[in-house]
Amino acid sequence: HVQLVESGGDLEQPGGSLRLSCQASGFSSVYCMGWFRQAPGKGREGVATIDTAGSTTYADSVKGRLTISRDNAKNTLYLQTNSLKPEDTAMYYCAADIFCSWMAPRYDYWGQGTQVTVS
Repeated sequence: HVQLVESGGDLEQPGGSLRLSCQASGFSSVYCMGWFRQAPGKGREGVATIDTAGSTTYADSVKGRLTISRDNAKNTLYLQTNSLKPEDTAMYYCAADIFCSWMAPRYDYWGQGTQVTVS
């Protein structure tokens, strides 16, 4: 049974930084993992993905500011967020699936989310 549990969200000032974590259990490292976010009144959008080899992709809006990484030994996914902007305010979710995708419905496993507020 796959479980994903996010943490690290908080209220942060513009220009600040946060490190989000996603603790995974119930599966091996052979999964693509991604971070998605959803702001109030908006759809869920992809932020970054990382495959089993460590190859990463990013949304244009976060390139250079957010960094996705994973520690397979700890079964943990991270999102380092720097130079935060008010438009980064959203609920951040981690997701896992066999294949990487920018399409949220393609992911079978989701965490409950962690709130990031930049104000």
